[in-house]
Formats: sequence, C-alpha cells, structure tokens
Amino acid sequence: MRYVRYMRNGQPRHGIIEQERVLEIEAPGDKKARLTGRSHEMNDLQLLAPVMPGKVIGVGLNYKDHIAEFNHQIPDEPLLFLKPPSSVIGTNMHIIYPGISKRVDFEAELAVVIGEVCRHVSPREALKKVWGYTCGNDVTARDLQTRDHQWTRAKSFDTFCPLGPWIETDIDPGKLDIIARVNGEIRQHSSTSRMIFSVAELIAFASEVMTLNPGDVILTGTPSGVGPLQVGEEVSIEIEGIGVLKNTVVAG
Repeated sequence: MRYVRYMRNGQPRHGIIEQERVLEIEAPGDKKARLTGRSHEMNDLQLLAPVMPGKVIGVGLNYKDHIAEFNHQIPDEPLLFLKPPSSVIGTNMHIIYPGISKRVDFEAELAVVIGEVCRHVSPREALKKVWGYTCGNDVTARDLQTRDHQWTRAKSFDTFCPLGPWIETDIDPGKLDIIARVNGEIRQHSSTSRMIFSVAELIAFASEVMTLNPGDVILTGTPSGVGPLQVGEEVSIEIEGIGVLKNTVVAG
C-alpha cells in the first residue's frame, strides 16, 4: 500500500494511492484508517514529504564501496547521527544551496519510516515496527563536514533531507535497486543488499540508544558515487518498488 501526504485547500492531507487517484484518509499510518469519501487525481495534487518525523536518524558508512571511496575503515557497529526535522522537504521542492558552502553533495538512501514505538527491540522483531519505506537524499555540505570534523552542521541545513514521493508498505528492503541521477545522468547505482548493517540491525541498534516513535525516519546509508550538486541541477533518487524523489537545487 502507498501512503501519500499532500496539500489541499491550504491544509496538509493524507491519502492512499490507488491507480492514479488518491483516496483521502483520516488517520495516516493506522491500518484501520477510515476513508473520508473524498478522492483526487494524482496530477492535481502538490505532494508533501510523506511524513514529518520527530527525528531523522542518519547512518554513515553503511556500504563498503562508499567507505572505499572515502578511504575509511569498515565500522564495527553502525555510525549514527541526527538530522533535524526542519531539514525535511518533499518531492519537487527546492534544495537550497547555502551561501557558506562551496560543495553540496547528494546521497541516495533508502529511508525507513517507523510505525510503532520501539525500545530495545531485537533484529528479529525490528521489521515488525516498520510502517514503510520511502526514498531519501541525505544532502551534505561536504566542505563543512571536512572543516568541522563532525557532521551536524553539514547535514542540518533546511531542505537537506528530501523524502518521498510516498511511503510504500509492501516491499522487502533487503534487495532493492537504488539509483541517483543528476540531470538524468546516473551517478549512483547499487542495491540495498550491499549494506553492511541490514535495516533490521539498524533499527535494533538505534532502539538501544533512543526510543523510536511512529513517524521517525532512519536513513540507511548511501552507496558509492556521491558527488557535488550545482545550482539549477535536478537530482532524482529512484528506489525499486517505491518510486522517484525529484528536487531542483536553488541558490540560498
């Protein structure tokens, strides 16, 4: 099932996608969510980020090929960081290139959306806590990351966490093609099967540190091929079984 969030009459709404129509629902993420009786053509809607998370948990260095391109060591355990909710935008919204950065990179990632409160969950039980999956772009001011020797500022600018276009609930996250394109040219092409730590392992590890609440998002890391964006370029993230997240870069 595909859940979507959109703007209608100046208000955010939630719906379920069936063919080319969106059926409006009352309660997002609730398996018993009731239809309102209203429906809309997809092409008539302005899509928003499919969820507004309380927190976004990023995972660094989770693909061996990405580790190799940056000459890092393979970590013994997941490397976590946080991105603020204010960084989240939806598909077809603008990534704002901050004036204080000279290099802003794209990073294609599978995003996991938590569906149930979980704390100290085991890897075996972790996927039962998932609502669904969407495409993510962990936009990063690479020069600031290098200068600061830590990641908070570089990954926290407004618009630096595009998510979308919707949440897909009926896929296996273990083997999905993931592609990043810039102006239509492929820059990253890999599979989630190449992750060092699986989705279940990431959820379990994060839940040992902090409570995961419904709507929280885990970005699961990026494969090799990350690179710089320029003002005016369009970056798209495509994940098998989900869809395509598109954003254009504008000057800040």
